[in-house]
Amino acid sequence: MSTSTSGSATESASVSHASQGLGRPGLWRWRVVDIVVASVIAVACALIFLLWNVGYEVPSSILTPLLPGVQGLLAGPWLIAGVLGGLIIRKPGAALYTELVAAIISALVGNAWGPLTIVSGLVQGLGAELAFLVFLYGVWRLPVAMLAGAGAGLACGINDRILWYAGADTLFTGVYIASTTISGAVIAGLGAWLIARGLAATGALSRFAAGREVTARV
Repeated sequence: MSTSTSGSATESASVSHASQGLGRPGLWRWRVVDIVVASVIAVACALIFLLWNVGYEVPSSILTPLLPGVQGLLAGPWLIAGVLGGLIIRKPGAALYTELVAAIISALVGNAWGPLTIVSGLVQGLGAELAFLVFLYGVWRLPVAMLAGAGAGLACGINDRILWYAGADTLFTGVYIASTTISGAVIAGLGAWLIARGLAATGALSRFAAGREVTARV
């Protein structure tokens, strides 16, 4: 099958799925493999979280004096779990599950934010989940992935403003939330999309639509 033909077929499938809405067969049923892979994604992303919990400190110390709130550009690595889980599993709740489980692991291992890490994971996972819901869990192209990342980033910025920056002024609030949203779109959205495609190209996702779509283009 040619690249153009398979690409057209993929586009048609996405449109068909979206047009069928949330009641299409199998959408809400999680297979054992879905649960296992979503959990593996969560654990892998939790490792990223743990590394970034320490790694972000140096770039944050550089960005913060430049413009209050711009350190929000560093939020992306903490947002990637939900977007990646949603893109691969393609089930309602996948984005929320992977982001929340990754946050729980991070909190249990230990970090500077304690149990409130779980609250952040819940909110950020919901932000990504809502973006996939808007498209009825039927469209998985790059713009949707970036929108999911932006949704997670927006949720992150608002949540952080409430939990950690309660006394912040309007300038800081606007810059911080805009920065987390941009970071979410680029790092979590584009990053997760590239990771998902890379994994699919290896054949590791052959039991998922995300994997079959990429291999069908070859």
